[in-house]
Amino acid sequence: MPRVARNFLLILLPVVFLAITLGAPISSAQAPSTTASPQQSNPSSDASAPANSAVQTPPTKKITEYTLPPDLYRKARNRSRIGFASRVISFFYGLLVLWFILSRKLSAKFRDWAEKISRYRFVQALIFTPLLVIAIGVLEIPLDLFDEWISKLYRISVQPWPSWFADWAKAQFLTMVIGSFLVWLLYAVIRKSPTRWWLYFWALFLPIILFIVFISPYIIEPMFNKFEPLTVKAPQLIAPLQRVTRRAGQEVAPERMFWMKASDKTIATNAYVSGFGASKRIVIWDTAIAQETPDEVVADFGHEMGHYALGHIWKGFAFLAALLFVLLYLGYRSIGWLLARSGARWSIRGLEDWASLPGLLLLLSVFSFASNAIGSTFSRYQENQADVYGLEVTHDIIPDPAQACAQSFQNYGEKALVDPDPNPIQVFLFYDHPTVTSRIHLCVTYDPWSKGESPQFVK
Repeated sequence: MPRVARNFLLILLPVVFLAITLGAPISSAQAPSTTASPQQSNPSSDASAPANSAVQTPPTKKITEYTLPPDLYRKARNRSRIGFASRVISFFYGLLVLWFILSRKLSAKFRDWAEKISRYRFVQALIFTPLLVIAIGVLEIPLDLFDEWISKLYRISVQPWPSWFADWAKAQFLTMVIGSFLVWLLYAVIRKSPTRWWLYFWALFLPIILFIVFISPYIIEPMFNKFEPLTVKAPQLIAPLQRVTRRAGQEVAPERMFWMKASDKTIATNAYVSGFGASKRIVIWDTAIAQETPDEVVADFGHEMGHYALGHIWKGFAFLAALLFVLLYLGYRSIGWLLARSGARWSIRGLEDWASLPGLLLLLSVFSFASNAIGSTFSRYQENQADVYGLEVTHDIIPDPAQACAQSFQNYGEKALVDPDPNPIQVFLFYDHPTVTSRIHLCVTYDPWSKGESPQFVK
C-alpha cells in the first residue's frame, strides 16, 4: 500500500499490524521494502503458468542451510541495503511532508474550504479528509514510484505501470473513505471530551478494527486481486489440505480455500490467512501453486493453520489494542505542547480544529516508529510459533515436512533475493517474520520425534 495510507492513517496502525497477524504472507517479510513481495531477479515462465497445470518435480538436493550463489548473493545484499535505507528515509520524509503541510498552512486552508462549504461537521470531514489524503499522496508518490522502480529493476514486480497507478488510486480512495469516517469520529470525541478523547476513541475504534478486518476478504481484497475457489483452480490440493485441517482440529471447508491471481503483478509465492469468523479464509497465490511442489504448498498451509490453532488472531488483537492505547495516550500528552508551541503559526485554532490533524499524525508517526520494533518482535514470535506448528501438523501427512519447508524458503530466498545475513538493526526494527536463514535452520533441525521428545503444539 502506498505511503499515504501508512502516514495518514496512523490512527489505523493496529489494522496494519493486525493484517500481519491475520493475513501476512508466510514468506514475504524478509524484504524490508514496502513494495510487493520481492521475488526473483529473472521471472520464470512458471509464474504465469496456469495454476492447476504445474506439477513440480521434487528437488534432489537436500537443503541443510540457506545459501545463495555469488551473483544472487550480491544482488540480495544490495537490495537489502536499498530496502533498509528506503524505510529509514521514508520515515523522515513522511515527517517532512506533514511538517510542510502544517508550515505552509495547507491543513488550515483545507479546513477553511470545508467550513465554507458546509456547517455540518460530518460534511466538513468528507471535504477536509480527502484533501489532506490527496496532498500527502501527491507529496509522497515519488517514494512510492522509487520502490516500485526498484522492484522492477530487480525483476521482482511484473505489474504494468497503468495497473500500478490504478492500485495506487484505489488505495487513496480507501484511505479517503475510511479516513473520513475515522477523522469525523475522532474529532467528535475530542469536542465531547477534550481530556479523555484518547480513551474514548480507543474504545470506539477497537470494534471498527474488527469490522474492517471482517469485511476485508469481501470488499477490500477483491479490489486489488482476483479470487476464485481453490476447488476450481487447483482441486488436487483440496484432499491433502483437508487432512491438515482435520489433524489440526480446525476444520476449514473447501469453500473457504481460495486461489488468488498474483502472477499479473509479481512472481512472489505466498499463502495467507484473511478475515475471521464467518469471513475467515485461507488464500494461496497462483504463483505458489505454479512454482512449488504439492508438498511445499501443504507445508505453507500448515503454517497458516498454526495461526488459527494457536489463537494468533485474538492474541494479536489484544497486543495491538494495548499498543494503540499507549500510542493514543502519548499523542494526547504531547499534542497540547506542540499546538501551544506552533499552533498559532500554523493557523490552528486548537485541538478540536480539523487543521490540527497533521500535527497529531506527526506525533503518532514518531511514537509508532519507536514502537515498530515491539510490534515486529511480537510478530516474529508468532510467526516462529506458526513455523513450528506447520512442521508438527504436517508430520506423517507429507513424506518429508522438513525438506518441504526448507525447499520452500530456499526457493523463495533465491527468487526474492533475500539477504542471508541482514543487518541486525534492520531485522530488529522492520522484520515482522524471522529471517529466511533462521527459518530454514528451524526446518532442518526441529525433530522432537527422533529425540523421543513431545512436540510443542500437535501432540
